[in-house]
Amino acid sequence: MLHSKALSRALSHEESFVDGHLTHAAFASIAILTFITFVGNFTQLQLSAALPTIVSEFGISVTTGQWLTSIFQLVMGVMVPLTAFLTRRFSTRQIVITSMIVFTAGSALAWVGSSFLMVLAGRLLEAIGTGVMWPVLQITVFSIYPLSRRGAAMGTVGVAMSVAPAIGPTLGGIQTDANGWRSIFLTLTVIGIASLLLAVFGLRNFGTNDPDARADFFSVGLSVIGFGGLMFGFTNIESYPFTHPMVWLAVLVGLAGIVWFVVRQVRGARRYAAQRQQQPPLLDLGVLKNRSFTVGTVCAALSFFAFSSIMVIMPLYIQDDRGYSATISGLVMMPGAFGMCISQYFGGKLLDRLGARPVALSGTIILLFGTIMMSLIDLHTWIWWVSIWQFVRQIGMGFIIMPITTWSLNCLEHDEVSAGSAVTNTVRQIAGAIGAPVLVILMETLTRLHGGNHIAASIFGTQWTLRVSAFLVFVQMLIVVFGVKGDGAGSSHEAAQKAAAKLRAARER
Repeated sequence: MLHSKALSRALSHEESFVDGHLTHAAFASIAILTFITFVGNFTQLQLSAALPTIVSEFGISVTTGQWLTSIFQLVMGVMVPLTAFLTRRFSTRQIVITSMIVFTAGSALAWVGSSFLMVLAGRLLEAIGTGVMWPVLQITVFSIYPLSRRGAAMGTVGVAMSVAPAIGPTLGGIQTDANGWRSIFLTLTVIGIASLLLAVFGLRNFGTNDPDARADFFSVGLSVIGFGGLMFGFTNIESYPFTHPMVWLAVLVGLAGIVWFVVRQVRGARRYAAQRQQQPPLLDLGVLKNRSFTVGTVCAALSFFAFSSIMVIMPLYIQDDRGYSATISGLVMMPGAFGMCISQYFGGKLLDRLGARPVALSGTIILLFGTIMMSLIDLHTWIWWVSIWQFVRQIGMGFIIMPITTWSLNCLEHDEVSAGSAVTNTVRQIAGAIGAPVLVILMETLTRLHGGNHIAASIFGTQWTLRVSAFLVFVQMLIVVFGVKGDGAGSSHEAAQKAAAKLRAARER
């Protein structure tokens, strides 16, 4: 009982970070949250290698089977706007323990499911269980670490997030070949139980919560319709023509829902500012008034847009145009993930030391150069040329995504971080969801315009799609040059300057 009460009590900042280091309780909690978030990212892509087997066993189409992976992106797009409310209403332990119960139940259902719909329902529960974990981890890091150490902290947890997409499909393929696809869900069930036990016996609460907080459930419904509809429509672009109702109607409904949702949030924010006794809006868009936060969010969104599209386009080039196997395709793309791990780790440390501007500018230049070099591919290009420049590209990505996100959240007030995290993750999720289908459509359009030999036309389309992607990176570089300034950048030097200024102001009083 005493142990349970101790775990339930929220750790203050002073109890979490002492003499430049995390306390044991805070370190254990961050490690648990990082592991659980890693499991969510790992789970999202682990099933991709098993899809052909599942499609064959249940006698369904590839398009239908693809929903086992698409469902994660859809659910996360719906769950992220709820993060600010959930972290305001519930404690860290309540959110994580409930999430792991739902995740474990979903994994078990998919493991024993006798029909495709049962397996899909299990994946839906898995996605709900892990959908809010990354924002919760972000908020926890920002509540524990001082401004001057957040870059290194976010870079470190970002390494785990980058490794998951690299090893998930590989391990999933090994498990499927060795013991069948159900062994994947058996493993996830065991991992879910272990994560639940870790959360119950080792996780501490951080920050404060308001048990009386209420959600605007009409806004919740609008977010489900808006974000779900938009992402559903764009996900279907790869399976249906744009003139099909599964695409245009879903996108239209989604856009209408998002517009209504945004208008409702803006009005709610105005009412909350005028009458503080009311509940804040579900998604506080007021944080976008902070210019630096908006710049950082736009940069991160462009990165996710380009990242998701390249991860779809290049395997098509490797397998369909060049005739290599899926295994070779995975091996060619894998080094890039490790390049991103390296750059995220060191990018976070450099953010603390130098600030956001030089780190993000270096990242965009590296990403631009790598994308241009990758666009030089043709029918006879050495296949590992793709691997080399994907490695370079993702080094650039690592210097952009985590440092620019950390910088943008550093620019907010402490009580705005939860709302800011929800906004930036929502925007990134949408950008990631629409990036791949939009550039795939562009690639297919360019391929048709080229005409002639199919493979030559396909390579032409891939080349020019990469060049369009390079142009987007160039735009991103201009945004960094003109928009990322020193204020709030989070370097140790700046933190020291702010501390000295506060001390002088206190003495003057």
